Amino acid sequence: MSRPGQGVMMPGSGLGFPPQNVARVVVWEWLNEHSRWRPYTATVCHHIENVLKEDARGSVVLGQVDAQLVPYIIDLQSMHQFRQDTGTMRPVRRNFYDPSSAPGKGIVWEWENDGGAWTAYDMDICITIQNAYEKQHPWLDLSSLGFCYLIYFNSMSQMNRQTRRRRRLRRRLDLAYPLTVGSIPKSQSWPVGASSGQPCSCQQCLLVNSTRAASNAILASQRRKAPPAPPQPPPPPPGGPPGALAVRPSATFAGAALWAAPAAGPAEPAAPPRSPSAPGGAPTPGQNNLNRPGPQRATGVSARASIPPGVPALPVKNLNGTGPVHPALAGMTGILLCAAGLPVCLTRAPKPILHPPPVSKSDVKPVPGVPGVCRKTKKKHLKKSKNPEDVVRRYMQKVKNPPDEDCTICMERLVTASGYEGVLRHKGVRPELVGRLGRCGHMYHLLCLVAMYSNGNKDGSLQCPTCKAIYGEKTGTQPPGKMEFHLIPHSLPGFADTQTIRIVYDIPTGIQGPEHPNPGKKFTARGFPRHCYLPNNEKGRKVLRLLITAWERRLIFTIGTSNTTGESDTVVWNEIHHKTEFGSNLTGHGYPDASYLDNVLAELTAQGVSEAAAKA
Repeated sequence: MSRPGQGVMMPGSGLGFPPQNVARVVVWEWLNEHSRWRPYTATVCHHIENVLKEDARGSVVLGQVDAQLVPYIIDLQSMHQFRQDTGTMRPVRRNFYDPSSAPGKGIVWEWENDGGAWTAYDMDICITIQNAYEKQHPWLDLSSLGFCYLIYFNSMSQMNRQTRRRRRLRRRLDLAYPLTVGSIPKSQSWPVGASSGQPCSCQQCLLVNSTRAASNAILASQRRKAPPAPPQPPPPPPGGPPGALAVRPSATFAGAALWAAPAAGPAEPAAPPRSPSAPGGAPTPGQNNLNRPGPQRATGVSARASIPPGVPALPVKNLNGTGPVHPALAGMTGILLCAAGLPVCLTRAPKPILHPPPVSKSDVKPVPGVPGVCRKTKKKHLKKSKNPEDVVRRYMQKVKNPPDEDCTICMERLVTASGYEGVLRHKGVRPELVGRLGRCGHMYHLLCLVAMYSNGNKDGSLQCPTCKAIYGEKTGTQPPGKMEFHLIPHSLPGFADTQTIRIVYDIPTGIQGPEHPNPGKKFTARGFPRHCYLPNNEKGRKVLRLLITAWERRLIFTIGTSNTTGESDTVVWNEIHHKTEFGSNLTGHGYPDASYLDNVLAELTAQGVSEAAAKA
């Protein structure tokens, strides 16, 4: 099919401006931990634009228009979003699209996540989906945008091409994003003077104003106490002495030097560098250090020993609350000091507690009620007599007079021939034959089901593409490996009086088999052995028993593309979530999490792994 057009990405840096006398829709976006630019809502973007017109170097309090964004403030000078309660900073950008595109019409495309909530697509994907929808295409392939999904407009669903899993999607009308023409008038000086009117009296604006006052006091104090700054040394050459410290000017902060060292750790995962430019100014050499990879930010053995006299050490990210300065006050002061031209030292962010304290072999015990302590999987032995037509006919009942509705596989009407006619030929399976699945009753062309089965794992099982009901015993494509499980005498957060079940998965690198994406090609296995944790209670032991079954059916892992690194042909998790943090929950993969055990049981059931299925 023809490729739908995408949003117009206007080149630029800093705040960004559209060409003179050209109307463009403005969408503000923030960079998430997967290096994806996520759009703010149209309401938030209107609010940001209004503040921008008054003071392009000020701060935007997002909680004034969205109660869910109460902790967040955008600093327009540094183009970063700041979270007051944690001190986390993320880059933001101002992007432009055609007024006739989805954001200009207030159209939002969303997909349903595992919790039943609706999540908006990235803006470029939203525009691509809307263009295909307006051209009345029956389906859309997102692989050219880097996503292994198919969009079906007739059933309003999204399907994963590898796992065949479907999710609902919807098209929603919302407020149109703000429109701008040409450049924005020059901003006032910063901070805003008295002529700008009375400030807001809400708590967040009071915090911003008090933080600016604190920064002015610190600035005056440093001017009185700090000795004359020595000339800045050039960056050390590659392979230089380990004690050398590389200091780079910050373009975003108008020349302020941002000091940091690897001993102190980055304040936030590094983001891809963007074109440096002060708002409304010409580009200057260098990059903001917050956007640099960790090794490029600084080199040194000790952050404290490398900080020159007079540089304040402010805990920009202080989740533990142990510092002398409140995290919100310290973080905002750090931003404002950078904007004023003072160097700031970023302190170390807290690290997740991934593993328990050391455990002796004598303290490791078997899990009660679970036989053994280890399970191994070998290379898959393809079973014979798994002819695709035989498998499909085993679970289908022939329909003589099918209804006039869509087959959700080929998107053709059931009363007409299958869309795979001429593409797939099987003896005894005519293109017009229609069948009904036994338990759920959903109807499809037999040839479509044969094509779906032939494109899958070919393990003798069949999964309804509409309701996900599984017929037979579903198996996966997990590479060979070993699963160990045992009790350790330590407790998880939220389970103080309960010991812990530790699961250890270990999969070595190898060669992909015929069931994998690239047969004969080597695959990697990063991060193994992987340690996971469950509470040793009745429900935790139930989850363990089902995880053992899922492991034996090769459903825990698969070979694909990593969502975090982008590496292809590597071992990745396969839609059954595990807890890999032992003593914290900083990444969302730890405890306490009251709903985790119920959620993972539901995920196992969706893979056909349940106690009821085992007894059947």
